Amino acid sequence: MSAQREDAGLDAVARVRGVREQDDRIGLQLALTEARGLHARAEQLEGMLTEVPTDSLLALTPQELLAHRIALGRVGEAAREAAHEAQTADVVSAEARVRWEAAKTRLAAVERLLEVRVARRRTAAERARAKEADDLAAQRWLRARTVRPEVAR
Repeated sequence: MSAQREDAGLDAVARVRGVREQDDRIGLQLALTEARGLHARAEQLEGMLTEVPTDSLLALTPQELLAHRIALGRVGEAAREAAHEAQTADVVSAEARVRWEAAKTRLAAVERLLEVRVARRRTAAERARAKEADDLAAQRWLRARTVRPEVAR
């Protein structure tokens, strides 16, 4: 039986696991990109809150002060939501990393099994060649001995 036919099933498993590992790696990259974006947005909103000038608030009318306070409240709420979304994205990223690492490990196991099988076949082929060479040498020695008995002495 040829090596290709012997390992056809395992090759198919390796291809499927390779595709799954690639999909999980892409998913991890997307999750990390999204998490970075959400963290940047949360930092931007928090920065907006910390950079509000307080000295100019004294010149505002009560209506303007109330509107300013409401606007700052909305920015603060948006900052909290963005921070929460960033934390959720971190959890999703961590889960995506776990899935990718598991898929990578499964793929490596199948690839290692294929390598072991190739090494075993190579070893078996080398043994067969060595046996054949021994048989040929033995036959040559026997012929030489029967053809010229004086050489054997």
